[in-house]
Amino acid sequence: MMTSDCGLAPDLEPGDSLEDLSRRLALVIPGDTVRGTFFLGTLDMVRECRGEAGVRRCLAAVDEPRFMEFFHYPVGTFLRLNEAAVVELTLRGEGNWTWAQRRLGRRAAADLLSSAAGRALVLLSRGETRRLMGNLPSAYRAAVNHGERSVVWEGERRGRVIMRRDFMPCAFHEGLLAALLESTKAQGVGVQGARLDVLDGEYRVEWE
Repeated sequence: MMTSDCGLAPDLEPGDSLEDLSRRLALVIPGDTVRGTFFLGTLDMVRECRGEAGVRRCLAAVDEPRFMEFFHYPVGTFLRLNEAAVVELTLRGEGNWTWAQRRLGRRAAADLLSSAAGRALVLLSRGETRRLMGNLPSAYRAAVNHGERSVVWEGERRGRVIMRRDFMPCAFHEGLLAALLESTKAQGVGVQGARLDVLDGEYRVEWE
């Protein structure tokens, strides 16, 4: 069974070297943005774990005083905030990079589902896991303005989510996709990501 729970034992390793932040940042171009909702969600998770001091450290790391929910900000800023948040979440040895990225991905899923695009996704899916996965690419487009996502089915409850030119680490999307699947009450959820290139990844998903 594939695994994806962000609560997995924190002895997992980050994966391959293509997850390296500097390589991803080098491929950002002007106009690649992320909605402010996801910045605020990341900071909220840091606040829950490390308090306001942790939030201030994250804001200092990206040299931004604040974020607004409905604004769009450069994806490079989000990548740096994401890594700063990972440092905060692993500060006391409670987990490693992979574990923290999956937690942040799960939080991003919650933020997506609470957005207008997420509510539309839930409505269109009618509580059916397969429908939700099929509508996922359009929900991503409402959250970020870069990259392409598609779903290839390999069975009634099994398929692959292919992401092209997406800047987030595989572990982040493992957490996000698992949380989205679980939001439909799916059982036995499994998500396993694989990096195809610096910005391209493939995620095998299944549920019972």
